[in-house]
Amino acid sequence: MTTSTPDTLAEGGGAPSDRDLIAAHVAGDPEAFATLFRRHRDRLWAVALRTMSDPDEAADALQDALISAFRNAGQFRGDSAVTTWLHRVVVNACLDRIRRRAVRAADPLPDDDRAAELAADRPPDPAEAQELRIDVLTALDSLNPDQRAAIVLVDMEGYSVEEAAQILDCAPGTIKSRCARGRARLVPLLAHLRPTAGAVSEAAEAGGNHPAAPDVQRVRGARSDQDPDHTLSAAPHRRGGARRRGGEAK
Repeated sequence: MTTSTPDTLAEGGGAPSDRDLIAAHVAGDPEAFATLFRRHRDRLWAVALRTMSDPDEAADALQDALISAFRNAGQFRGDSAVTTWLHRVVVNACLDRIRRRAVRAADPLPDDDRAAELAADRPPDPAEAQELRIDVLTALDSLNPDQRAAIVLVDMEGYSVEEAAQILDCAPGTIKSRCARGRARLVPLLAHLRPTAGAVSEAAEAGGNHPAAPDVQRVRGARSDQDPDHTLSAAPHRRGGARRRGGEAK
């Protein structure tokens, strides 16, 4: 039995496949790319948000990615699913922003006493799910970009190691290694979420592609309070006013 996916739906299904939409866009159809984006925007937004850990940065990265994909759709070779290609463009746009952000000058951290005072002054968030999401995103922000992208795709978005390897254009063994190293770094940062941190520790020590810890799994369903639609839905068509990154889709 063959399972239909957006990439293969076409004749008889009523909706054009992802490949049909890419081909129509390249041929000049003004609505095809917008239709493709609407079909996948929720998951693309989730990947951008969890990779960037900041809604504003995620919105900018996603817009960069959509402009790049819009301009360079003709370079899609068809040797992978359209969704894999789109996720690769989004992840690369996020990693580019993370690397640029890393070289910016940062203000010095306050001394220990002042840091404790600032932490004590911070009002607690009443929503447990929101607290959990913030904790996990903050911990993810401590990983290097490659480890973070692997953890987001495998442990938070539920991609297999092989699918993540396709998206990040590397070997499955590299994904396993990045996930194991990333999980090992997350253990002390998420230790206060016991007993779930123990599950992360076991996965990190084993070094394989283990299921995400429950705290990470629970974050999969968390969404940003900000709706990106008003800034992103028309992004590829705002050629004059949109922030442009330049270059080609990766």
